[in-house]
Amino acid sequence: MRIVVLGQSAVGKTEMIYRHTAAIEGEFIHFEILDTAGQEEDSLQIEEKIKWGDSFAVVYSVTDRCSFDEVMRLCFLINHIHSASKKGAAEQPPIVIVGNKKDLQYDRMVSTDDGENLSKALKCPFYEISTRDSYEETAMVFNTLYYELMRQGSLSPGTFKKRNVSKLMEKIPKIYANSALNANGRSLSFNSFRDYIPE
Repeated sequence: MRIVVLGQSAVGKTEMIYRHTAAIEGEFIHFEILDTAGQEEDSLQIEEKIKWGDSFAVVYSVTDRCSFDEVMRLCFLINHIHSASKKGAAEQPPIVIVGNKKDLQYDRMVSTDDGENLSKALKCPFYEISTRDSYEETAMVFNTLYYELMRQGSLSPGTFKKRNVSKLMEKIPKIYANSALNANGRSLSFNSFRDYIPE
């Protein structure tokens, strides 16, 4: 399952594809998570990355109004590019809107209501999370995208056996995350899921 994390540029992040295997309801799901780090230099690059993905996490910071204002444009781009590449598919690909840094209450510029209202208007699930404080919240985002792909019937066996990858996508570094169980029996990667969301 390919997830693309989109959002405004985050300082210090590099573009990577993280590979991770997680157990969800007894099924082993292989995630490939492309953190774009907001580095799209032109429309062709972002188009390639959106075509690569099966589902999308559109991330903004609750401390940055400009990053919130970018969410609607990114969701429109995702739907437009997928509709064109899937020849007018009626159903939009799974998109989750994610408000990050909810732990920074004193720096907040975007209210929870703002996020909820936008998600209702765009008909997308919404989570407000703190990647610093809770990997469970971050994991919930990826689980939601998985369940939405299941609901659409996009994760049936054999669906992803042969997949074309552009030369652009081949150039992006990949990190393989070996799962390890912590004391609570949770499957973790990079010590926590927070590595999957731009800070």
